[in-house]
Amino acid sequence: MDGFASLFSAFGLASAAGFNAFVPLLTVGLVARYTDLIRLAEPFDVLTQPWVLGIIGAMAVVDFVADKVPAVDSVWHGIGALVAPVAGAILFASQQNVLTDLHPAVAAIAGLVVAGGFHGSRAAARPISTATTGGLGNPVMSLVEDVLSGLLSLLAVFLPVLAFGLAGLAAVLVILALVSARRGLRNRQIRADTG
Repeated sequence: MDGFASLFSAFGLASAAGFNAFVPLLTVGLVARYTDLIRLAEPFDVLTQPWVLGIIGAMAVVDFVADKVPAVDSVWHGIGALVAPVAGAILFASQQNVLTDLHPAVAAIAGLVVAGGFHGSRAAARPISTATTGGLGNPVMSLVEDVLSGLLSLLAVFLPVLAFGLAGLAAVLVILALVSARRGLRNRQIRADTG
């Protein structure tokens, strides 16, 4: 991968980690282990080890289930507030070996901010979904987040420019959805207070 493709891939992977931390880690680990598309330098090559892939895979299954169970999903999002940014930092920095002009600490911070931002926005949207749907919309939101994470992960590996564009579009849509949902809740509260 050339420098720009690697940068776009790094942003796509960190964004994917914000939606589901384990999917992009598993994707990068499997692709690096079984193909020549990604070469991970030390210490990131640990992601290709079978025992690490097994742990990440098991955590991906736990995440998939836990994020769809009411009340458990709130606790899981609290854990994700730590896990997603760390995964984003690892994924962004793992692409740094191609970005020779980018200091590893800068790469890690960029991944932490990108993944943390996406995770924070989805965590902010969950209470709104709970309030407006009685929690019934949360599993649907979770499934959409899982699919988006998988799509971003695959695009980041195979079509990095598209991953970058999709991450940007997702950021805009998340912001618009949050603003709209908060406005709707505020209007509902005003009607309840005056009615």
